[in-house]
Amino acid sequence: MHPSNRQYRCFLWSGLVLFLLLAGCGKRRLLIPVPGSPDLRVARSEIYGIASWYGDPFHGERTSNGEVYDMHSMTAAHRTLPFQTVVRVHNLDNGKKVQVRVNDRGPFVKGRIVDLSLAAAQEIDMVGPGTAKVRLEILRIEKVTESLAIQVGSFIQESRAHTLKRKLEGDYDPVTVSLFRTSRGVFHRVLAGDFPSRGKARKALDKLRSKGLEGFIIRRDQVTAGY
Repeated sequence: MHPSNRQYRCFLWSGLVLFLLLAGCGKRRLLIPVPGSPDLRVARSEIYGIASWYGDPFHGERTSNGEVYDMHSMTAAHRTLPFQTVVRVHNLDNGKKVQVRVNDRGPFVKGRIVDLSLAAAQEIDMVGPGTAKVRLEILRIEKVTESLAIQVGSFIQESRAHTLKRKLEGDYDPVTVSLFRTSRGVFHRVLAGDFPSRGKARKALDKLRSKGLEGFIIRRDQVTAGY
């Protein structure tokens, strides 16, 4: 028995309404209290969804907030949460959880809400599967106390790093050499200065460039201890 045209139109209309309601639920913004910071309004679709992870070849590249990505640190990329937001990621597939700090933007694949570092993905057993259903629990937004340096060089040969270190000492103290491990080997990074603001770091970088040296600003608390 075929439905009448009127019944058919009612069926289509009901389906459209249901679709719009479901779509609206994903876009509905949640008010999330954040201790010590203004409350956040975040779309539900940015809190519940699919997590993925990233490692090489991004290890050692710059993140969206200017840090150097270290896949062995507990960090994550999110499309909208403020940088320095600390999030607890609940793996809904196995009940495991991990705490990460947002320092990058992404993922840019439909349906995915967060990209975890390799270390964070290992904590919740999602490296093998590649993705997992997750819920994000926003804990806090960390206050940034600037401790900035200028990375002036990065060398596989340790002797070259120390030659540059001696050249910079006296004018840009403290000058340190920091180890950075990548899939291409261990690099010795030369870090000059310890600046409390980006303005002062930029002035020092301009001075370095006037002497024919290049570099970029980096946070000292994001690198391995120097020597």
